Amino acid sequence: MVRLKAPYVSGFLAFREVPFLVELVQRLQEKEPGLMPQVGNSVLVLGGFGVACHLGVLTDLPCVGVAKKLLQVDGLENNSLHKEKIVLLQSGGDTFPLMGNSGTVLGMALKSHDHSTKPLYVSVGHRISLEVAVRLTHHCCRFRIPEPIRQADIRSREYIRRTLGNPGSPAQACFLTKPRTPSQNGL
Repeated sequence: MVRLKAPYVSGFLAFREVPFLVELVQRLQEKEPGLMPQVGNSVLVLGGFGVACHLGVLTDLPCVGVAKKLLQVDGLENNSLHKEKIVLLQSGGDTFPLMGNSGTVLGMALKSHDHSTKPLYVSVGHRISLEVAVRLTHHCCRFRIPEPIRQADIRSREYIRRTLGNPGSPAQACFLTKPRTPSQNGL
């Protein structure tokens, strides 16, 4: 658990949370050099440099951006045209490019498995191609969310329940900011 001192500001999450993540990566490299995290939000954010990019540059790790919701940057919108493209995603692994107004492909919408109704939004973070990022993300999905993220989310929620009690309990009232799970961070 860490105490976050800066408020949540959409598009600037990396400045609030990357210092803690860099410290965790360094501790992990010392204790378990074979285990390296490689996921977070990336170029598909306001400013084009999210947690995966920021963390990747600071640690020189390959990083992938995965988001559950489309961030509306560079003209991308969750409008009727976007929704029509989602309907065309038939099988797990199907994708379509997320082309911004600038003409840049910012990422891919990915149907993560056959039964998913909502796509994931995959983008590069650092030292990885979009094709590899999409393939890696798809292969990590037993359900809609990539399994490492899903397990981190499950375990962090359980930890919060165990250590802080039920939502709304006096134990949780001591937090200045609401604890965020890895999936809320786009990880």
